[in-house]
Amino acid sequence: MPPAVLRVHPEDSVAVALRPVSTGERLPMGEDELVAAQDIPQGHKIALRPHGPGDAVIRYGHPIGRAETGIAPGEHVHSHNLRTALGTGESYSYEPASAPPAPAPREGGTFEGYRRADGRVGTRNEIWVLNTVGCVNTAAARIARNGDALVRAQGGADGVHAFSHPFGCSQLGDDLGQTRDIVAGLARHPNAGGVVLIGLGCENNRLDALLETLPEAARDRIVSFTAQGVEDEEEAGTAAIETLLERMAGDRRETCPASALTLGMKCGGSDALSGLTANPLVGRMTDRVTAAGGRSLLTEVPEMFGAERQLMNRAVDEEVFERLVTMIEGFKSYFVRHDQPVYENPSPGNKDGGLTTLEEKSLGAIQKGGASRVADVLDYAQPARRPGLSLINAPGNDAVSSTALTVSGATVILFTTGRGTPLGFPVPTLKIASNSGLAERKPRWIDFDAGPVASGTGMEEMADALWDKILRTASGEPARNEENDYREIAIWKTGVTL
Repeated sequence: MPPAVLRVHPEDSVAVALRPVSTGERLPMGEDELVAAQDIPQGHKIALRPHGPGDAVIRYGHPIGRAETGIAPGEHVHSHNLRTALGTGESYSYEPASAPPAPAPREGGTFEGYRRADGRVGTRNEIWVLNTVGCVNTAAARIARNGDALVRAQGGADGVHAFSHPFGCSQLGDDLGQTRDIVAGLARHPNAGGVVLIGLGCENNRLDALLETLPEAARDRIVSFTAQGVEDEEEAGTAAIETLLERMAGDRRETCPASALTLGMKCGGSDALSGLTANPLVGRMTDRVTAAGGRSLLTEVPEMFGAERQLMNRAVDEEVFERLVTMIEGFKSYFVRHDQPVYENPSPGNKDGGLTTLEEKSLGAIQKGGASRVADVLDYAQPARRPGLSLINAPGNDAVSSTALTVSGATVILFTTGRGTPLGFPVPTLKIASNSGLAERKPRWIDFDAGPVASGTGMEEMADALWDKILRTASGEPARNEENDYREIAIWKTGVTL
């Protein structure tokens, strides 16, 4: 019979309820027994030992905050008696951890992908309709709809999709640069076999300037025009799609090694089981793909606060460590500049699911990075440069961070969730449930159920199943977001609007 509560680390002062626990229920804890002093909802914490006011509460072997009141063994530990200990002004030093043994690449780790001229490999061969400015969003959507009907009738691509946004005009400085960089990053993405790039003609985000940022190999698969410069933008867009289909006529899937994969790691709508089931499982995928020579991308910088030292000490060298410190301190300064506390997280849904403090959420969130060394730190919208685990400077917002993962080169995103979300992005977005209840309630949203881990199914057995799912998805098996046609982008806005 599976345990009712789980203690992650021998030093933990709390355990997590794997199912609802009733007042007075006796809970075996090794050779000892704990009696629940209160009802404990599934995913919430129960005290394993006494805590005095100010005492550190330990989970994952690390403090997740301090007790605000006295807490007796068996009591519920949550927002009513636990507070964050996070603040600003942290000091960091490089204390590299010993590298764990890398897992051996799994035999048969291949997929059927599309090789591009620049050497990257796509998992889809789609036409993407992109716009420099929000003024032509509707035109882009209509062009994509017409183009998709054309592709369905004659083939030649995996589909045609538009990704709208409201920006590109009345922007200055970093905001304008970030809009340009996101659109450019999508235009050169390996999952886009062809791109229709539409401008209006008078916007700040100039089409010609954007095209100059793209490498020559990417421009061969782009047809661009401004809506002000043609008589009928929808007709021009349809003609552009026909041109691209001619250029894509020879594209075929071919067998590629797992080293050609770039996986994006994301969590959203997390609960307290996310850090016990789905996130560690995705961490195994980071370790597998990086051991094979591929790439894993991790972002959500505010959800590293409180766990950042673990990542810093996994930096491959002191230069990467310094860039990671700069990213963490820069993001905290971003909060301070806007008069916001650095710990204003988790969300209400996270708290309903059992998460209490940002330290707790962060320690669970970074499980998605596995045990791999941190090979690189990337600016927002910067392409991935090295094999291994890279960290990207972007916020925790699901849409903004997942767009950042895509633009940096992720060709499949692994999105763990305990509460559930239908959201999807330009690339296949595999939703991985932290609990089986969610997978059973929302089968149209969820691609993979990590819940059996909490019931005693071995982590490596589940990792084998998820790895196979990833390879099938990379080879063309549709993800739920693709079946439901949920594909969106969001751009990080940090400045003023004219």
